[in-house]
Amino acid sequence: MSSLHSPSPSLRPEERYDPFAPKGFGKFLESAGAILLGVLWILPLLFAIWAAFHAPEHTTRFTLNAPLTLENFVRAWHAAPFGRYFLNTILLVTMIFVCQVVLCTLAAYAFARFDFPGRGIAFALVLSQLMVMPDVLIVENYRTMSSIGLVDTLPGIALPYVASAFGIFLLRQTFRTVPRELDEAARIEGASALQVLLKVYVPLAKPIYVAYGLVSVSYHWNNFLWPLIITNSVEARPLTVGLQVFSASDQGVDWAIISAATLMTSAPLLIGFLLFQRQFVQSFMRAGIR
Repeated sequence: MSSLHSPSPSLRPEERYDPFAPKGFGKFLESAGAILLGVLWILPLLFAIWAAFHAPEHTTRFTLNAPLTLENFVRAWHAAPFGRYFLNTILLVTMIFVCQVVLCTLAAYAFARFDFPGRGIAFALVLSQLMVMPDVLIVENYRTMSSIGLVDTLPGIALPYVASAFGIFLLRQTFRTVPRELDEAARIEGASALQVLLKVYVPLAKPIYVAYGLVSVSYHWNNFLWPLIITNSVEARPLTVGLQVFSASDQGVDWAIISAATLMTSAPLLIGFLLFQRQFVQSFMRAGIR
């Protein structure tokens, strides 16, 4: 005879009751809002793609049978020294990222594992940098770069960004999650403090370095105001400033060529995000900023 009260099957995690989960019409509105925001976000990119691959007369006429062309990319590439702009930008973001990795790693290791007088005050001063907009310091930064002769140079663009408060904070929080037993075991084996950092902490924080690298490269690839102010010549201009100078034509605006140039400058970031989006999201989830 079967029992009167059979045990209820256990619910899977995704089937458990969530009082805050949207229901019915609310869930529909949430999905519709997300789709609408996605469409609004991608519309300028779709227009740029359409204009870049079609002749100027079809830029604002969306005819499905309009012929495709690569002429806009050829004309844009020869209309401005984009090769030099690409080289300057790659050197710039690489220089900044390498300096940030070295300085942020050393500072984060000191804040996470060393006790020294004034550590809390020093870390608070570092965090206070997060509340200061970089644009506020443009005048003072320009005066400093001018006094040391770095105006219109790549080091002059990079120097104000070589130390990142966000990077120090992110790596410090990551290093604090590393068990002290690993640190002590390495020291028992005779490793110095620098060897412990390089052989224990840095390998365990590789996903965080990947995530931070994507953030740093994308920010400085797109940075515009400070490079615009500090540079005066082609030899030091990055892509963002070069694109602005290229698009400021006195003879009218050719949206087909400008769209082609915009796609050329943004394509590396778009490709990089598509290739590393999973690692990017997982790295920040694993970091768990505590």
